[in-house]
Amino acid sequence: MVVNEIEGGEKIEDVRKKYDIGSPATIPQWVHKLGKNHLLNKIVRIETMEDKDRLKAVEAELNRVKIAFANAKMANDCLEEVIRLADKEYNTDLKKNFGDQPPKSSKPNTK
Repeated sequence: MVVNEIEGGEKIEDVRKKYDIGSPATIPQWVHKLGKNHLLNKIVRIETMEDKDRLKAVEAELNRVKIAFANAKMANDCLEEVIRLADKEYNTDLKKNFGDQPPKSSKPNTK
């Protein structure tokens, strides 16, 4: 009866006083164990086979993109290291000088 009254909208404190229940934690425990309202907080999802297939395809595509990103990141890191080593070896800043034209030679072009 207590659980039904709580699920019917009665306040826990009112029902506790009505039935002279000592502990304030008793009724919530009964509602959790014996009641049905706690089931209303659950989410039920119905999936069709097409939904599952689509989800699998999306997950597979995500994995392919992750792998491609990791490969691109690794290639970029390798190129950055090559640039760093070249800068150190040739005492220059390739990134800074990349857009600059090479200095013109003082020799005339003899073709």
